[in-house]
This record gives sequence, C-alpha cells and structure tokens, in this order.
Amino acid sequence: MARTGALSSAIMAAGTMVSRVLGFVKTFLITIALGSATTVGDVFETSNTLPNLIYVLVAGGIFNAVLVPQIIKAAKHDDGGSDFVSRLVTLAVTGIFAVTVVVVVCAWPIITVMGRGWSPEQRELGFIFALWCFPQILFYGIYTIIGQVLNARGAFGWFMWAPVVNNVVAIIGVLGFIWGFGAQRMSNPPLHSLESWTSTQTLVLAGSATLGVICQALILLLPLRTVGLKLRPKFKWRGMGLGDSAKLAGWTLATGIVSNLAFLYLTRVAAGVTGARAEYLEQGIPILGVAALNYSSMLYSLPHGVIGLSIATVLFNRMSEASQGDDAAGLRHALSAGLRVASVATVFCAVALVVFAGPVGMIFSGGDPVVGAQIGQVLAVISLGGPFLTIAFMMGRVFYAQEDAKTPFYIQVFSALLIVVAGFAASQVDARYTIFALAGTYATQNILAVYLSHRVLARRLGDYGQHDIVRTHAQVALASFCSALVGAVALWLLGGFSFAGFAWQSQLTALLAVAVGGVVMAIAYYAFLQIFQVREFDQLADPIRSKLARR
Repeated sequence: MARTGALSSAIMAAGTMVSRVLGFVKTFLITIALGSATTVGDVFETSNTLPNLIYVLVAGGIFNAVLVPQIIKAAKHDDGGSDFVSRLVTLAVTGIFAVTVVVVVCAWPIITVMGRGWSPEQRELGFIFALWCFPQILFYGIYTIIGQVLNARGAFGWFMWAPVVNNVVAIIGVLGFIWGFGAQRMSNPPLHSLESWTSTQTLVLAGSATLGVICQALILLLPLRTVGLKLRPKFKWRGMGLGDSAKLAGWTLATGIVSNLAFLYLTRVAAGVTGARAEYLEQGIPILGVAALNYSSMLYSLPHGVIGLSIATVLFNRMSEASQGDDAAGLRHALSAGLRVASVATVFCAVALVVFAGPVGMIFSGGDPVVGAQIGQVLAVISLGGPFLTIAFMMGRVFYAQEDAKTPFYIQVFSALLIVVAGFAASQVDARYTIFALAGTYATQNILAVYLSHRVLARRLGDYGQHDIVRTHAQVALASFCSALVGAVALWLLGGFSFAGFAWQSQLTALLAVAVGGVVMAIAYYAFLQIFQVREFDQLADPIRSKLARR
C-alpha cells in the first residue's frame, strides 16, 4: 500500500478506535442503567437499533456504493463538481427525508411486527421509544451523504471522527439518566421496569441517543468548504446523467433490501425472546435477548470497523480509479494488499475475543456473573466470523468499484436464504438457546459470502494474489494461536476460569483482567509476528510510527 493511503487509513482507524472505545463506554453505562437481560433494556435496544437497520435497508448501500464513483467523476468537471454534487446531495437528502417520514408514521406496525410475543405494555413502550429514535434515519443519511462527499475529495478523517461526537452526547445522556433515576439493581422486580417507567426517563435516554446522531451528521457541514465544494440546495435533477447510476442504484437497493430484511428477521427473532423472559425469571433462569446479541455483534465487528473499514474506504477510491482506467493489475494489487494488511488485526482480535470472552461478557453483564458467562459464550461463537466479515466487505468493494451491483445482489440472495433458514431454526429452539443459534448464523453467513465472492473474483480477475493472501493469513493465524496460549495462561492467573476468581468479582475487575491479559497477549503476538516474519504488520504500523516520530 502506498504510504499516503496507509496514512489515511491510520487517521481513519484512530478516529474509529476512539469512537468505538467511547461506544463501549456508552454500552457499559447502558448496562449499568438498564441491565443486560432486562425487559426495558431489550425494548430500548430494539427501538434504538431499528433506525440504523431501516436506513441501511432503504438507502445505505446506495449512498456508500454509488455516490463515491459519481463524485470522483464529477471532480473532473470545470467547477470541481460543485453543481453536480449539489444536485446529487439534494436528491439524496430529499429521498431519505421522505423515507423517514413514512417510517415514523408507520412506527406502531413496525414495532408490532418486530416485537413478536411482546405484551401490550412492552409494545407500547417500544412505540414510544420508536417515536423518539426513528428520526435518526434522516441524520444517518445526511452523515453518510456528506461523509462520502468528503471521502471522495480525500478528506477521510472527518467521516471517521464524527461518531465521536455522537458517543460523547449519548454518554452524557446515559450518565444523566443514572444520576437522575439510579442504576438498575439486580433485584426482582428491577428498579427500572415497565410499571415504573416515566416519560422523563424516555426523554433523557432516547432523546440523548437521537441528539447524538443529529450532532454526528451536522458536524460534517463544517469541512465542506475546505475541500473546494460550494454546495447549495438544487432541485433541478433532469439532465444529471444518472441513467447508468440509476441502474446501479436499483441493484444496490435490491441488495440492501435483501440483506437487511434478513437481518431484520434475525432482530425480530432475538426480540421475541423478551416475551418469554418472565416465565424463565420465575424459575430463576436469566435468558439473553436482543441487547446481548447486539453487544456481542458490536464487539466482534470492532476489528472490521477500526481496521478493515478504514483500509477498505481508502482502497475503494483506488479501486474505482483503477477500474475507470482499465488498470486490472492495480485493482488486483489493491485487493490483495488490503486483505493481507487487514488480516494482521482482524484474525488476532477474533482469537483474543474468544480467549477473553468470559471477562468481556462480564463487563457488559450489568454485574451478574451468570449473564456475563452467557454473553461470553455468545461472543465466542460470533467472533469466529470476524475476519470473514472484513474479507467479504473488501471483496464486495471490487464489484462496486467496477460499477457492478448485480453480483453483490446475487451473493446476498444466497446469504439471505441461509440467514432466514438458520434464523427460523433458532426461533424454534428453547428461548434459552435462541441467541446462541443466532450468533452462529452471523458467523456462518460471513464465511458463505467470502466463498461466493472468491469464486466470482477468481473468474473475473484471475490470480489476485491468492497464494500470498493465504500465506499471510496462515502466518497471522499461527501467531495468533501461539499468543492465545500465553493469553490463556494470563487469564488463568487472573482468576478467569472460575466465578470465584478475580476476573468475575465485578465489572471493574473484569475490565482490569481483560486489560492486563490483553496487553500480555498483544506483546506475545508482536513477538510471534517477528518470529514468523509477517511483513504486513509493518505496513499497518509504519504510518502510525512515522506520525508519532514527527511529533
């Protein structure tokens, strides 16, 4: 990878890392405020997750895959693309605003469908949360649109650092909730229940969540002038030359619909566990719901969000330029380099999450070791698909760089079929095991997507460096497994293998155990990377080293 591209990836990764750390703090505080296996917690998590899922369902794929190539082309215009981009952005914002209005109006039927098995009281609270949270869809769209404009102009940092503002606002909101209404107690009935919930609690919790998304979007308006674009609302959309783009957008929209309908179905299955919780609690058996699944999904996707997505965002511009210039060799090189460099982080993080799954689960358990152990088991299962998530995403960027949206659609159809079949099977098992089955579904569909994408790319590009990619992944996997043995020993010394041990005494001790054990494992991993001569580590770390050295 070129040094400038690697430096851009490092800047973006730094912003994403700060955002994800703050996201963990926010999630940790929510588990303190509401608990991890409570009815109110699951209802809020469902309502607050739906805006992002619905946004991606109807628009996210189009904005991410279509805007960048069009903006890159527009940059060659005499005005630097200001007129075209203004009309494109106006069209996109108008469309996402209309979608948001429709979704808010349909909030009650959406919650009714998603809350399978919920009581009338649970659906009513979910509906109230939805009215506060569903407007987030508009601002997710604005954030993505403006962010992709900035990315296409080479201003990558803002897009990745803006979520920091979102998390800071949300953290302040959750802290205010805990200060004003108290933390959830491990008691029966819980402190925050359907019967005791108030409108003021909704305002503080759901209002601050939506305010964070609004701030995340609007802060991106600040750097627009610095990239040479003077955007104005322009509603004259005829003659934009979007005929080919419309076809591409249609296929991309279809891909997003298929993919996210499948994941909405998984969310519905997970949310359905909430309706069965009361029966098990009478027997003293806590069961996990949609909140615990979302926490595990957030953790397993961290390496992709911090490293994989940052690398892929920079490489996508290079892939688009190579594709437009009929540079097949450049396209193959970008894909191979991205997959190899990203593996250094994604494989190790997946193995580390498996090793420290128990204490990590305890951190997000709300203070209950039994719930923590269950979350840890879910995390261990879902983490197996982590590296494949990044691989599939980068392979998909090749298709979109070639303005081919049909192939990702067909691949997604097969993945969606697997998701729906596996999700239905999960809905038929005992509610205590539903979330574990869904975690396995996440991992399996990522593996299937990689297999199908590889089959197409191998025919289209020929040898895109598969030998080097497999070699690097094998070296990284071996170094990760060796360091995992060291990490397991450190965890054992920290009492991680028994509920009576130090790592399980509280959320704080679990955090300390993960921090100390993780550092030990990371040091061992670095040593094994040197032993096995994994050159890609230097490509990942050199930009950061250079920046620190200059400072």
